[in-house]
Amino acid sequence: MVRTADGRRERVYGVPSTFGLPNTKVGAEEAERRAVNQALGIEKVPRQRGEVPTLEEFGKTFLSMSALDNKPSSLESKKQILRSHLGPVFGKVRLDEVTYAGIQDFKATKISEGMSKKSINNLLTVLHRLLVVARKRGMIETVPEFEWFKVERPDFDFLKFEESDRLLAATASEPEWRCMILVALRTGMRQGELLGLRWEDVDLVAGRIMVRQNRVRGLVGSPKSGKPREIPLGDEVLATLKEHRHLRGELVFCDLGGRPLTKGESKWPLWRACKKAGLRRIGWHVLRHTFASHLAMRGAPLKAIQELLGHSTIAMTMRYAHLAPEVARDAVRMLDGVAGKWQETSKTRLSS
Repeated sequence: MVRTADGRRERVYGVPSTFGLPNTKVGAEEAERRAVNQALGIEKVPRQRGEVPTLEEFGKTFLSMSALDNKPSSLESKKQILRSHLGPVFGKVRLDEVTYAGIQDFKATKISEGMSKKSINNLLTVLHRLLVVARKRGMIETVPEFEWFKVERPDFDFLKFEESDRLLAATASEPEWRCMILVALRTGMRQGELLGLRWEDVDLVAGRIMVRQNRVRGLVGSPKSGKPREIPLGDEVLATLKEHRHLRGELVFCDLGGRPLTKGESKWPLWRACKKAGLRRIGWHVLRHTFASHLAMRGAPLKAIQELLGHSTIAMTMRYAHLAPEVARDAVRMLDGVAGKWQETSKTRLSS
């Protein structure tokens, strides 16, 4: 019998197997300790063995919860990770039996299959989030420890000023694709933002673009940052957009029937232009890097570059900082003469 905090007397009873413990003296003593703590409200009653779902069973709930906050493309990515990677290994495993050792073995297997550490971290992120959601919903008591791979930020590619001019010159015979490439080089928009750009988001009078939506894998959602942003247009890109103005539909960049372009369709014209210009084969994201790199090299403030790119944090924009060494040099030069001016000010105050 135990006396609870409100003064009641409560009988404690049970057997070791109630708590999944062996039927031994030590097991009985541990079971008694847990039962007493539960009666006193110190310890939660554990779930019975059969009540804990497997990862495959809980995956449906996890995806339904993710659908409330995630973009369609992110949700589709989680489905693919569960289906192709986590499911085959942990699908039949109860959530409370996903252990540190099992996670480490999973990492080792993926390394042996040739998967990159960054990609493995992406898989672990989904597994960790699934277990956290399960804990918050009372399915499990704890989440096992995760050890992430340390991944260095990869170098990014961008076109030099002369290379970007050559690329544009190579698209002279394909004006529609030249327009799309020019907009990418002069605005830094992501490929999905270009594919989802509508004429209603382009102000040809004020000379600006409002990035309001993103099209990925045929699904339309908000920009990656989750909020719209405004990008002012230079004279060249503004004039090119005016020439490109068509009546085929609401999308700025589309096929001849007004239908949306796909990621696959838009890579070939870019590669074709690269070959004609004598450049390496690049992707659309390199044009985004080129926009930011050229701004940094021209001395644009990193905060302005962050806002134009739509980065959620300045840390993402700092990758371009090394391209503007004069910024740090100019900042240090601001201290030149400060010591002398301070001494002169001090002497003036003392004399007065």
